[in-house]
Amino acid sequence: MPSDFFGWVALILDKYGALFLQGTGYTLLVALTGTVMGFLLGLLVAILRTIPVLPKDPILKRIPVKALSILMSIYIEVFRGTPMIVQAMVIYYGSAQYLKLNMPVVFAAIFIVSINTGAYMAEIIRGGILSVDRGQREAAQAIGMTHWQSMVYVILHQAVRNIMPSIGNEFVVNIKDSSVLNVISFGELFFMSKSAAGTYLRYFEVFFVTACIYLALTFTITRLLRLVEKKMDGKSSYTIMGSQSHSKSMIRITGEEQPYGK
Repeated sequence: MPSDFFGWVALILDKYGALFLQGTGYTLLVALTGTVMGFLLGLLVAILRTIPVLPKDPILKRIPVKALSILMSIYIEVFRGTPMIVQAMVIYYGSAQYLKLNMPVVFAAIFIVSINTGAYMAEIIRGGILSVDRGQREAAQAIGMTHWQSMVYVILHQAVRNIMPSIGNEFVVNIKDSSVLNVISFGELFFMSKSAAGTYLRYFEVFFVTACIYLALTFTITRLLRLVEKKMDGKSSYTIMGSQSHSKSMIRITGEEQPYGK
């Protein structure tokens, strides 16, 4: 047996490298899928919560919209106000005990992360929608667009760009918080690490490797998301092509006005 720290690390990687890779794969699967599903759920909830209700609207519109708003507020408060580890226990074991549903553990893990993320995304997206200038929504309504049309064609693409850092942060958080799913025996990275640590009782060395893997994942994802944000920003300078006196002219805009060239 090894007698030093790095010797144990090398042995653990040799014996359980495949186990770490499998756990990392499951962690990325549930974090990515849960973030995407949570974003879509949060997007739906945010759009529904921003439906304008006026006193002159018919009661058949006001009552359902108000009821939906209350239900969605309860959903958001419950899932933002309780830890994911408790939600996992309640949903997975509670559904088996009272509803007789034996959910596959992978499905249960993705479902838990998705609805938890959806509650946070709903508020993030709602904030993004409200950050878009109100005049744009009023202009969309003025030309006859419905609430859904104004969201799809005018508001959402601007709102999503504004909240990209928050969306990326949720993804990173889900990579780390997926570790709580070990309570339902989901084979993510932390669960696999516990299995590896129990063989030789070398918890420090095993979880040192685990910490390095989590750090590598979050660091890489963060840098990739920053590249996406820069891509969405577009170029700092751009060219407008036009015509003047039957000849082409060009303006290069670099932050200050330049005269037409001939």
